[in-house]
Amino acid sequence: MSDARSPAQIEADIITRREQLAVVLDEIGVRVHPKTIIGDAKAKAAEAVDRTAGRAFVAVNRSVSDVRAQFVTEDGAPRLERVVPAALVAVGVVGLLVVSARLRRK
Repeated sequence: MSDARSPAQIEADIITRREQLAVVLDEIGVRVHPKTIIGDAKAKAAEAVDRTAGRAFVAVNRSVSDVRAQFVTEDGAPRLERVVPAALVAVGVVGLLVVSARLRRK
């Protein structure tokens, strides 16, 4: 068998290769287009923000759960030995703020 190709086969190969190159060049053009680059950068930034926000949410949720565990038992009942002193402190702070505001007005 001969490896010689006919001019028609060579021409068909050239046309096929030209079409493949056109597709590759179009893809490169899309990838380097400023809008594509900006869109990719925005997507990466949004992903980083989402990841950071997710981590922050987990940290805050963990902190809230830890604080809640201090004031509520596992079955959901309030721990009065901890709730009452905390409530008294809160009332005292609010009272001091009210008295301080009234003294400033006079």
